[in-house]
Formats: sequence, structure tokens, C-alpha cells
Amino acid sequence: MSEQEQSTVAEPLEVHFPQAVTPDERKGYQGYVVATEALPEVATYARDELGYDYLSSVTGVDYLPEGKTEVVYHAYRTAGGPALVLKVQVPREDPVVPSLVGIYPSADFQEREAWDLLGIRFSGHPNLKRILMWEGFHGHPLRKDYQEVYFEAENKPFKNRWPEGKVYRVEEKAPLKKNVQYPPDFTAEGWVPEGDAALYAGMGQVVAAEGGNGRALNTDQIVVNLGPQHPSTHGVFRLVVTLEGETIVDLEPVMGYLHRNHEKIGERNTFLMNMPYTDRLDYICAMGNNFGYSLAVEKLMGITPPERAEYIRVMMAELTRIVNHLWAIGFLLNDLGAYFTPALYAIEERELVLDVFEAVSGSRMMCNYFRFGGVARDLPEGVLDVVRELVHERLPRKVDELDTYLTHNEIIRARCVGVGVLPPEDAIAYGMAGPVLRASGVPYDVRRADPYSIYDRLDFDVAVRYNGDVYDRYIIRLDEIRQSLRILEQVLRDIPEGEVQTGKPQYQVRVPAGEAYGRVENPKGELGFYVVSNGKPNPWRYHVRAPSFINLTAMGEMCKGQKVADVVAILGSIDIVLGEVDR
Repeated sequence: MSEQEQSTVAEPLEVHFPQAVTPDERKGYQGYVVATEALPEVATYARDELGYDYLSSVTGVDYLPEGKTEVVYHAYRTAGGPALVLKVQVPREDPVVPSLVGIYPSADFQEREAWDLLGIRFSGHPNLKRILMWEGFHGHPLRKDYQEVYFEAENKPFKNRWPEGKVYRVEEKAPLKKNVQYPPDFTAEGWVPEGDAALYAGMGQVVAAEGGNGRALNTDQIVVNLGPQHPSTHGVFRLVVTLEGETIVDLEPVMGYLHRNHEKIGERNTFLMNMPYTDRLDYICAMGNNFGYSLAVEKLMGITPPERAEYIRVMMAELTRIVNHLWAIGFLLNDLGAYFTPALYAIEERELVLDVFEAVSGSRMMCNYFRFGGVARDLPEGVLDVVRELVHERLPRKVDELDTYLTHNEIIRARCVGVGVLPPEDAIAYGMAGPVLRASGVPYDVRRADPYSIYDRLDFDVAVRYNGDVYDRYIIRLDEIRQSLRILEQVLRDIPEGEVQTGKPQYQVRVPAGEAYGRVENPKGELGFYVVSNGKPNPWRYHVRAPSFINLTAMGEMCKGQKVADVVAILGSIDIVLGEVDR
């Protein structure tokens, strides 16, 4: 945020909250430190009076040496513009912060994540419980004094591997149960699982409906599970559903089956080591993941990629958007019962784009192509010609074919029109992002609202639809593919010659102390990386604002009143990848 922008935001906050709001004056930091007890009032004022209606990211930070825990909030105006950054600092021994779920429902899952991984308690949260770790887990693994099973060292590279190269398996030197923390008086024989009991109690289990809720038949409500091992949950993911007959009364997503604590790994890695790890988040969109992380670290380093590298980055990002949306459309049709025929049409086009990714990076999915200050290498000879043929000839024709085959199909319309409706005000409140947000009539796109790279000089429209149902969430992905092709035509026309990397390639980078939040409009929505550096080779804090994770916040509301079969269609229309949900 520039000084001018900061003063514009700071003046009304300081006028209205002279004792509660102060600028963050730490070197390399931005935003405002808010008195803990004043946070709900300040957040309400920021939303209602200053127009910051979209709470994008909630991040917990453990400042162990200083004995404090910080919660960082990034809020935006859906009309566009930079972030308003609010921070609350509390003692780390008993960190308690007021919940903002009543003001910004998008804080729901994010506050639960901060409680789960960092032990920050959010008073007033309606359902504060673990979300990624299992309910019986002891401790909060992102705290800086937490050491996991087979803990070896705080930071990489581990000394037994570099520079000496004396590699051994750490299991050989660490007994199996060393570093495992159990609650007091715990015994395996006496342990009773608490997670499911608490979950089902919250869902109501089996409840008789009085008088059949006004219906002719007197029915019961019953709780059933969809997943975690189910082909339509798009991975190991579980939906606990309260049913009255075939109608959804309540629904709660249950995740964490794939969780590997990506952020803990990221804080052990060096900054550069994290680049290939971002590939594994939304593994359909590795190039876009690289992009967001690069921007965050480049802000800290104060560097800008060369022009040619910027064009290559945008080319890869828009090809990634096409790849993702083809995949999403194909598997939505799979979820609707088309049994792979439409998916194969879409996957064929995706494979041709992956040929380009393989040519430039050496890998089809885990690309690891971006670097701080540019990209790893220039485009090989002939790649631009392949991209031109795809952009100018094949992809527009194939997208039109998909449109013709699917859009007016009567079964698709019957299953999708009016199903899973999310009104625009709810889409904003729940922090929905990407096609899900724009299909609800909110034309918010980070590429336009807060431009990065060269997007401010490119001519394209923000695709928007207005019904907020499964059908519009399908249609808008076709719209966005066509806009990506429009962007790619301009990139191919204007890409300059020159270097693709600022300075020399490095195996270690120097990152000044401070904080930065880098965000991109990834295919599934806003992907953000909040990074804190203390001047050492490894990030002090590395947090991912994952669109697949936050887009599930409204899943329950979207499904209420729908039928069981509709749940599968609604989930498919959100387009999640569990590698990004669970991290």
C-alpha cells in the first residue's frame, strides 16, 4: 500500500478510533494494529463505512521470541483497490481474539484453521473446533515450539545432507514415540474418539420432525455421510448431511484427510525450496501457484522481473486457467452422470496445453518454472508457434464445440438451472472467489481490481453471470476460457525479446525482513501467500490463502433445501482440489 493510499484509509480509522487503532510502525510492515477488544467495532466500521466488504484472508503468526501471537486480516473492497490490513496482537500463552464470523462469515473456516494449527481461540465463534487435524490431536503444530515425530532440525538444508552429504534415515536415530505428545493420563486402551461424537451432536443426529414439518408424511431427520471415500467428493473429503427424506436440512464439510501441514514444511524450507512445493497445492494449476508465491517474495526483495519474463508468466497463467476450466467442466459433467465422454473431450485439449508446459519446464503437472525475478529458462524454440496454433485455431474451435454439445442439453439444464443458488451478498460475505463469486453477479477479479504483472495493459472483460446457480458456474468457465484466449492473443502479439531473469540464477536468495502478501487471480479464485521474513534464509511465516478451502465455507448454505443428488452437482460446480483444501 502506498503512503497516499495508507493515509486515505488511516485518517477515518484514527478519527473514529483514536485510542484503538495505530499504524504498524515495524520496518517492512504495513497496516494497522487494533486493540483486541475493539476489533469487532473496527471491522464493522471498515465494512459498513469504508466499503471493505470482502474479508479475503485471516492469518495467525506465532512470534515466539517476542512472546506474542498476531492475527492478520486482509480486507478488500469489491469495487477494487488495495487491501486494508488489520492486526491484533495477544500474548502467545493464552491467545484469545474476538471472532469476526458474525461480521465476515468468510472468517469461519479460517479462524478454525488458526485455532487448530496455532492455538488461537476466537471468542464467540459459533463452531470453534479443529478443521484439518483430527479432534483427538494434541497440540497445535504451527506453533514455533512444536516439534513433530522424527523432528530433525528447525530449518533446511539439514546438516546431515548439505554440505557434508552424510545422509542417514532419521528414523534410525529417533525412537518411534519420541516427540509424540499425548494428553495427560492417555492410554491407547482407554481412548474414546471424540471427533465424530461432537460432529454428530452438532448435526442433530436423528431428530423426529414435528408433524412432518407441515407435510403429509411424518418424517424423521437422519444424519448420513457422503465420503470420505466417494468418487464424487473429488478426493478424500467428507460431507456430513442431515436429511429429511431426500431434502438437505443441514450440511457440514469435513476435511483434513490429506493434510500434511504444507505451511510447516514451508517454514522449514528456504524461500527458493518452496517453489516446487507450491505446485502440489492445486496440482492442476502449478504455474498459477508459482505466480502467487513469486509475487509475495518479490515484494519483500523489492525486485521486478524483466518484460519478457512478465509476458511468459501471464502466458503460462492464462494457459493454466484454460487447463483448469476444461478439467472442471469435464468433471462437472462426470458428476452429473455423463460418465467420462464430455470429460475426455476436455482432457484431450488439456493434454495439448500440458505439452507446452512440459516443453518449457520439463514437467506436465509439477512445473516448478517460476523464479524470484523471472522464470527458470526461456521458451524453447518452436513453443510460440505451438501456442499460436492452439490459441488462434484449435482451442477456440474446441471450446465452441463443447458449448454446442453441452450448454443447451436438456438434462444439464434440468440438473443445474436453479440449483445451489448463492446470492451476490452471500457470495461476498462468505469470501467466495473466482468463477463461484462472479457467477453470483459480483464482477470481482484480482487481475482488474488490484492488477499485478502486466494485466493493467491487457484488454479483456471480467466474465460475470447473475443467477448464482450451478448452471451459471458452468457457463462462466466457458466465458473465462474465451477471455483467456483473448489475453493470449495480445501476449503472443506483443511479447518482447530479452532476458527472463533479474540478475543471475541463484540457489539461495537474500530476503529482507518484513511482511508481504502476494495474490493472483488463480483459476479457482484468489490465491494469496502471506510471507514474513526475519532476514534469515527460511520464512518465519508462510501462509496460503487457498481458494478451494475458503470456497467451501458456503457449501452448507448452498445445499440447504436441495436434494441429495444436487449436493454432488453443487460440489462439482465449486471446483475444489483437495491438495489445496487440506494443504
